[in-house]
Amino acid sequence: MKNLTLIIVSLFFSGCAVNLAALKDVTYSVPETGGWLYISPQKPVIDVVIYNKGVAKASDKIKLVLFTDKGSELKNFSKKISVPAGDSSIVSFSFNAAPGFYRTEISSESGEIKKFNIGLDPEKIISPPDSQPDFKNFWDRARAELATVAPGYELTYLKDSSSDTRRVYLVKMRSLEDAEISGYYVTPVKPGKYPAIIGYMGYGSKPWCPNPDNNPEFVEFVLSVRGQALQEATNIYGDWITYNLQDKEKYYYRGAFMDLIRAIDFVASREEVDTSYIFAEGGSQGGAFTLAACALDNRICAAAPFIPFLSDYPDYFGIVHWPAEPILAKQKELGIPDAELYKTLSYFDIKNLAGWIKAPVIMGFGLQDEVCPPHTNFAGYNLVTSKKSYICFPDKGHDVGAGWWQKRMDFFSQFLKTQY
Repeated sequence: MKNLTLIIVSLFFSGCAVNLAALKDVTYSVPETGGWLYISPQKPVIDVVIYNKGVAKASDKIKLVLFTDKGSELKNFSKKISVPAGDSSIVSFSFNAAPGFYRTEISSESGEIKKFNIGLDPEKIISPPDSQPDFKNFWDRARAELATVAPGYELTYLKDSSSDTRRVYLVKMRSLEDAEISGYYVTPVKPGKYPAIIGYMGYGSKPWCPNPDNNPEFVEFVLSVRGQALQEATNIYGDWITYNLQDKEKYYYRGAFMDLIRAIDFVASREEVDTSYIFAEGGSQGGAFTLAACALDNRICAAAPFIPFLSDYPDYFGIVHWPAEPILAKQKELGIPDAELYKTLSYFDIKNLAGWIKAPVIMGFGLQDEVCPPHTNFAGYNLVTSKKSYICFPDKGHDVGAGWWQKRMDFFSQFLKTQY
């Protein structure tokens, strides 16, 4: 069947095409608002277009297998095709499935194959909260403890990193348990009151500073939580996600979530910041941090998390290997029963915090994400009760398209007064 070229076309919005001619040459292009995301009443339909470039009639069998996002086979289809020389044929597969995300595999007898994820009615996915009775008290106590720690803000001007438009500072401060946290603070040179954007960083991200020539009408602060980024040189926590897993009162993310609030404290303390307009953003762990900050502190005006982490642990661990593997290894080492493990993690699960969020939210996600699967993104998002919207990037994995950055700035700007 070497003369057969297969192209998968999804019929959502303007559609997308996938060349299956050879694995090493697999490419696909999808519209940002289209691809393999289906919203009711639309029924999932995947068309396979077969081109016969040969000089003789060709036959083949096209197979589609649908799996749950946990890898269980759900549906299996196959259809015989016959294509005249120099002609083409279309094979359509349609099916019904419950709201969720699914793995799709399409192949032919000649070995061509393409794997990709699809989504059906993501806002109808149900991931019930599993917070404990003392959940609110737990976080109220953490907030109260943080309030007893003097922040001791220290700013160091970084002349070589600054520009004529904005000045750059290295900031250090103290957080819960007197832990040092830090970040880069960028503020306009021109005196005045400005909206602020707090950026929360991904798991293990390298330190980065906002470009002083960008966003001249905004203050920006990029936080390094305890033990990460700027603080990694003095990391005492090891693999952060497993640190003190046996004790919710000492677990890494209890302190890290308080670091998020201390960052808001710092920004709100600055005379050049208009505290009515403090925004938050971040991706992956930073997306989780963005949602947690909104849940735990109502000073955030609006938020733009993307590909958010740390949500719906029981399902998360059944979909992908990380972070399940290090957590389950530490569980075994410490002899923690399953019930106790998930009870501890429930205090730090974004889906349990989501209902507290009052700020408007825009979320970006990659449909092909195998690090923070879309199911986990929507486990928290669907429990947010404030004004919200999402943008799907069908061809992206643990990433979003370039258009995201302008969309998030447009989203923030709609909340500002006209003088900004």
